[in-house]
Amino acid sequence: MRPARLPSRLPARLIAALLATAAIPVAAQDAPAAAVAPAVPLPAAMTAEEMPPIPLTLAERARPYLESRGASFAGWDPNNRAVMISTRFANVSQLHRVEAPMGARTQISFEAEPVRGSYAPTKGDVIIVGKDRGGDEYYQIYSLKDGRLTLLTDGKSRNQLNTWSNDGELLGYSSTRRNGVDSDLYVMNPRDPASARMVHQSTGGGWFLTGFAPDKRTAYVADYNSVQDVDLYTLDLATGAMAPIGDPAAEAAFGGLTVAPDGTLWITSDLGSDFQQLGRLDPASGEFTAVSRETWDVDGFDLSADGTTIAYVVNEAGTDRLRLMDVASGKVTKVDALPAGQIGGVEFAPWGEIGFSFSSAKSAADVWSLDPATMQLTRWTQSETGGLDPSVNVEPRIVTTKSFDGLEVSGLLYLPDPAKFAGPRPLIVRVHGGPEGQSTAGFMGSTNYYLNELGIGIFYPNVRGSTGYGKTFVSLDNGPFKREDSVRDMDALIDAVRADPAVDAARVGLAGGSYGGYMCYAAAVQLKDKLTATQCTVAISNFVSFLENTNPYRQDLRRVEYGDERDPVQRAKLTEISPLTRVDEIAKPMFVITGANDPRVPKSEADQMVAAIRANGGEAWHLVAADEGHGFRKKDNTDYAFLSQLMFWEEHLLGE
Repeated sequence: MRPARLPSRLPARLIAALLATAAIPVAAQDAPAAAVAPAVPLPAAMTAEEMPPIPLTLAERARPYLESRGASFAGWDPNNRAVMISTRFANVSQLHRVEAPMGARTQISFEAEPVRGSYAPTKGDVIIVGKDRGGDEYYQIYSLKDGRLTLLTDGKSRNQLNTWSNDGELLGYSSTRRNGVDSDLYVMNPRDPASARMVHQSTGGGWFLTGFAPDKRTAYVADYNSVQDVDLYTLDLATGAMAPIGDPAAEAAFGGLTVAPDGTLWITSDLGSDFQQLGRLDPASGEFTAVSRETWDVDGFDLSADGTTIAYVVNEAGTDRLRLMDVASGKVTKVDALPAGQIGGVEFAPWGEIGFSFSSAKSAADVWSLDPATMQLTRWTQSETGGLDPSVNVEPRIVTTKSFDGLEVSGLLYLPDPAKFAGPRPLIVRVHGGPEGQSTAGFMGSTNYYLNELGIGIFYPNVRGSTGYGKTFVSLDNGPFKREDSVRDMDALIDAVRADPAVDAARVGLAGGSYGGYMCYAAAVQLKDKLTATQCTVAISNFVSFLENTNPYRQDLRRVEYGDERDPVQRAKLTEISPLTRVDEIAKPMFVITGANDPRVPKSEADQMVAAIRANGGEAWHLVAADEGHGFRKKDNTDYAFLSQLMFWEEHLLGE
């Protein structure tokens, strides 16, 4: 799933279950006690309510599907041509080095929490990483050396890595250090933490540094208001003077600003197009000149160190395609050797090689490189898939239909092998978060168990408000008065897939996380006659309480999307469309999953929904992880979560 477009590109696997022992009936007290079936132990940080134990036999059956892993490209070491990757060998993802293609992965970070990081460009003498605590998203910035982290920020505020200067001398980052809410902008030489200084005092949570001019006297700044509205500025680093690039009152999307060696600004924007194009930006006039002519979004790009070549990625209906552009001539070369899949983290090495991550339905995420001179692709890692043959995995087909107002909407449908599973099969509908996100065709990981072993299909809808289909499409759900139009889209898409002869229309469940969790709650109310059960993760149950309690740095950003609860008219509509308002209409079983440290959708959103369902006599499983936030990242938690969901769906879709 793609998040909202920002400087560069939810999810994550989620969930879990509980142990319980059955009471022995009175009539059987004189008989030998029945043996209690062995159950999977509940992870120490988890609590579970009104859930059965997970049979150990279920874990044994699913085990290979829990042992796949991926590797993502984290950058080139400019000094010796090694790559840095992120992968997991223990409980969470850590950084590793790979010295040569298909070489050994040497772990270089050893933390209890996931870390992400990069080498200083050009110099390569410093590795900078970001890390939070238990998913709270209060990231701190560290330098990494000899397996140890050195704290560079205050240890309390929320800090986000933004960008490096091209020579690797300066690091730009944003921080809420001043008041806990506003994202002020800072610059430091990470080799000297005392050099850190605020260069702009911000108002709001969407500010970040996105590039430095070659002389490092000027920086380029973005203020993210929404996925459709990003304002750009130049910042004088000596005086703090800020000047707008173009008209901040105009609504336009910008992403991935990159500064060429000659100072030219390259960026993606939807100015003059319904889709994001790659082009040049004049900082004086604000004029954007598109150089790509794609009929889909350009999702990411990088510029070679000498400024002569651009590698960019086009999102064609959820499948990524890599292109190379010669800057001087504008000639574009397609990279056709890669199958349909997902490409991320595109980065040129100083010597011209292009590194990136790639995954597909039949390949876990791995690190690749491309030599633009010879067009030779090189695979650097081959991640394990639990001993399973990924070539048997199902590839999706696109389902399209017309919604209530004639809008065409679509989704990705994965169906099990009909030779192995004859007749109409059960289906799980999985709704992405965001809402400024997109379900895309990549590696399914443990989800392949449903398709390959249980014969349960999976459908990923992309309703209005999703990215990847143009700026008009993404705007169609904005505000409280359009919000339920996306639920109507989901209704139309569910009807379309239920009509497929390969789908059993009487056995359809729905799952979603974050905004997809709101859609899950809404479906439990409005589409209950078409669904057998729902599984809702880190989900919004009441828009008013969500907006009042989400982390302060996010409140104004979310009000742009959902509405402003401080306005009486909007507050009334937000209350009306909140699933909690109609909780007495929920009639089917529900499984709710929560991260106790979630700064985005507070745990209270789940607590009030679960309590209300149970007060009405309904069935609501509830699983909470005390050491997770907006999605689960620790393997023991994600494994238990997967198994508990598997148990839930086996019961409600297969009757087991």
